[in-house]
Amino acid sequence: MEILAFAAASLLVWMAWQLYRAKRFNRFKREIVTVLKPKVLAHLEQKLVSERSELTPNNEAHIQACQYYWGQYPSRILQAAIHWQLVDEAWLAQSGNKRYRQHLFFIEQDKLAEFKEQISNDDALSSSEASL
Repeated sequence: MEILAFAAASLLVWMAWQLYRAKRFNRFKREIVTVLKPKVLAHLEQKLVSERSELTPNNEAHIQACQYYWGQYPSRILQAAIHWQLVDEAWLAQSGNKRYRQHLFFIEQDKLAEFKEQISNDDALSSSEASL
């Protein structure tokens, strides 16, 4: 009988611990959406406006589409914030969210973006001229 009571108590403690971890993970995701998302979207708009050219006009519709794409999922918002150095790894370590970042990237791995190095306009023109 004592073994059963110990097993039940252990199960309750383990379930309470899992609930606590889940709440902290959800708080981390909420923090991404409320704190990082406005910063990422503002940075993205500023970046697109500054990179306007004949090849990439970056009009208002393009900016809105990019903001929709990058702001759609917490993992993509965090990925952009880290890549564009709006937050750093030290912030994640200090706030204790490094493990939650890994978990978020794992469960939303199909929603992560692939960053490619941007080709400058001169390189793009020279490569298009070479193909002619």
